[in-house]
Amino acid sequence: MSSVSVVIPCYRYGHFLADCVSSVLDEQEGLHVRVLIIDDASPDDSAEAARALAASDPRIEVRVHEQNKGHIATYNEGLLEWADGDYVVLLSADDRLVPGALVRAAALLDAHPGVGFCYGRPLRFEHGGPLPAARTTGTGTAVYPGRWWLERRFREGTGCITSPEVVVRTELQRKVGGYDPALPHAGDIEMWMRLAAHADVGYVRGADQAYYRVHGANMSTTDFGGQLDDLRQRRAAYEAVLAKCADQLPDAERLSATVHTKLARAALRRACRAYDRGRTDRVPVDELVEFARDCDPSAERLPEYRGLRLRRRIGARTMPYLQPLILSAVAERGREWLWWRSWKRRGI
Repeated sequence: MSSVSVVIPCYRYGHFLADCVSSVLDEQEGLHVRVLIIDDASPDDSAEAARALAASDPRIEVRVHEQNKGHIATYNEGLLEWADGDYVVLLSADDRLVPGALVRAAALLDAHPGVGFCYGRPLRFEHGGPLPAARTTGTGTAVYPGRWWLERRFREGTGCITSPEVVVRTELQRKVGGYDPALPHAGDIEMWMRLAAHADVGYVRGADQAYYRVHGANMSTTDFGGQLDDLRQRRAAYEAVLAKCADQLPDAERLSATVHTKLARAALRRACRAYDRGRTDRVPVDELVEFARDCDPSAERLPEYRGLRLRRRIGARTMPYLQPLILSAVAERGREWLWWRSWKRRGI
């Protein structure tokens, strides 16, 4: 029987704990599951809620910090010091698993010893709203070579995992180490890539694997200034992987160039959207441009930079009104170019 250690860090989320823990321990037939709740010195009654759950089920343990250590230290305490199962899960107290998620993930990992971690589709739900209907019957699994999966992340320049849907082989987690304190908002992206540098990646098809709660207290930043911080953290995450996994990445120079160009284009697109939406007074356009240049010294040759230069000539006040006309003209020019390429191929 496979065993799974589930680490649930908690800070002021005691009112979510009962549902979270229930989703971990219920409907996971055929697995040995243990839970550790780590309360990071919550100023409310979260610790009491955790202790009440532990008193009702011997599979639940509780640790309470006397002083707040922060989320990264809390994660690593559970993952590296406590977890002893075959597989380990890091689950925020405000998220939940879909019934049977651990069973499906463990079956994949059992069947493929070369897979270091697996994930599946998460379901997002609004805080205070009902849970969306989840698919609980899988249609198969996929196994991706770790290097291939990692290269795809570098091509896209962003993460494809929210976090609660991931199950990691504990032995590999200990090998690669814990979350990086230097990456408080992109440590998960860096972690998945670091794992993929050492092992293959599995994916559960068909079934949903976790519920991810969306609310104002989520750690992801969506304000305008936070968009630049997000890009900086993502860049730091990719650079950390390149530094830490150099031995596993013989084409590191190419991967570095790929992701830095991708991030530069993302920054320039955000600057363009600021003009399109009349938000140049709130979006740090100049800083986004400098970030793009720092990522890619040839950023001024990118199509996004040419688009930004046009928007600057038009002006921040006028651009929101002209945007539909400009985008329509650009789309038409793109269709003409595709027709011309087709014409050339036919040799007409």
